Amino acid sequence: MSVALMVVDARFDLLKPVRSQMGLVLMESYWITDLPQRAWQGVAGQFGSRNELIAENEKLKTEALLLQGRLQKLAALTEQNVRLRELLNSSALVDEKVEVAELIGVDPNPFTHRILINKGERDGVFLGQPVLDARGLMGQVVELMPYTSRVLLLTDTTHSIPVQVNRNGLRAIASGTGNPERLELRHVADTADIKEGDLLVSSGMGQRFPAGYPVATVNEVIHDSGQPFAIVRAIPTAALNRSRYMLLVFSDRRTPEQRATDAAIAQEEADRKGERAPAQGAGTTGQGAPANGTPANGTPANGAPAVTPAPATQSSTPATAPAAQSASPAAAPAAPTQPRRQ
Repeated sequence: MSVALMVVDARFDLLKPVRSQMGLVLMESYWITDLPQRAWQGVAGQFGSRNELIAENEKLKTEALLLQGRLQKLAALTEQNVRLRELLNSSALVDEKVEVAELIGVDPNPFTHRILINKGERDGVFLGQPVLDARGLMGQVVELMPYTSRVLLLTDTTHSIPVQVNRNGLRAIASGTGNPERLELRHVADTADIKEGDLLVSSGMGQRFPAGYPVATVNEVIHDSGQPFAIVRAIPTAALNRSRYMLLVFSDRRTPEQRATDAAIAQEEADRKGERAPAQGAGTTGQGAPANGTPANGTPANGAPAVTPAPATQSSTPATAPAAQSASPAAAPAAPTQPRRQ
């Protein structure tokens, strides 16, 4: 009978309604027989989940406390960085402007590592713009369209990025290998101070990627006594194959020459303001000082030696010169001779 039923079921469709009805009836019996086991699992899951939630809550409280302590330290370091940049009159940005983008496509070519995002030229995206996720740098924009952009990932064989070891500042070039889980550092000296576990961050040397963002973690260093360079392999910190949302970084797009020119212009303006400030304050002193900020001894306010004799300076301020001479008659003859000694 079993053989006959199998042959009929294989050759004809007569038993399909019977099979469906039998499955409907047996499903109820399966549910009834499995009811005690599901009830026990539900009760055990309630008590187990409560204990897990309590443990997870304690763990999260501890992590939150540690992160708050780190945040306080980072806030102090950020304020210190701002003050130092103000002292150096630097125009570099402390925080870059970012915009969230979403992954909408992946290049089907297995030999190229490119993705498509939903931000384009209409959103202000530009060629070469850095792209990163929550863990580190992912790549840069290489193709623009009105509403979408194509991003070249770090692991592509045609991509390289200047990096440095976060531990000691050693500079190197990280190149893609075609493997989404591996980068390779080219031309690293065999005696270079680099080891497994070192964090590689962007150095900003190429003026394309902002400095200080995580790039990869060194996982293998091979030293060969017969080769001048060591073989260094690293794992990207960014989740290149899993990240769906990413950030577009809007950093300073000026060239190094433009930055140097702007810095020189800003420095000249600051010097001019510094020269005008003493001149305005000298006119209200009433101590016999000239109007241009040069004291009676012939030395300018900025510390540079005087190039004009004191009598010419005194002639430009006739209102204050007699007062100075009457106040100190002994010092009046010495004023014309002081610049000659200098």
